[in-house]
Amino acid sequence: MTLFGYSLEQIFLVVLIFAGLATILLMFFGDAVEGIGEGLPIFNPSVILSFLTLMSAAGFILEKLALFSSVWNIIAACIIGAILSAIFYLFVLVPLRSADVSLAYTEESLGGQLGRVIVPIPVDGFGEVVIETASGMISKRATGYDNEAIDYDVTVLVVEVKDGTLLVKSYEKKFI
Repeated sequence: MTLFGYSLEQIFLVVLIFAGLATILLMFFGDAVEGIGEGLPIFNPSVILSFLTLMSAAGFILEKLALFSSVWNIIAACIIGAILSAIFYLFVLVPLRSADVSLAYTEESLGGQLGRVIVPIPVDGFGEVVIETASGMISKRATGYDNEAIDYDVTVLVVEVKDGTLLVKSYEKKFI
């Protein structure tokens, strides 16, 4: 079957190439068009481009195999593209959108964390504590909660954070 003087196979191949290139451009400049698909997910550029890419790839393969007539190949390609892009949306885009992973932390989130003293804390003075988190090691200035001295390599509990300083107490794990 020919359409506009070109074979359907050529049309599918050209759409596949342009949709693939547009997908690559969307990867690099996707932040510029991020808000377009917020209202209706069907207008999300990623979903549209995945549909065009998958539909044209399926159509090209079906035309190459020539198992059915061209009309049935177009219908099958559209169905395959719709199903695969829906799967892509549901199992890739939705989980990525809802993922909230951040390397940032707030000082309030340090309360209740366990740390280790790396610079001894003198009475009425400051030392340094390192806290291991999911985002890495955090090193902060610390002082004793009750103005007590705390030695090097002692495990401490962050009781409170005031003005960027951790107020810590010695922590001993007790087994019951």
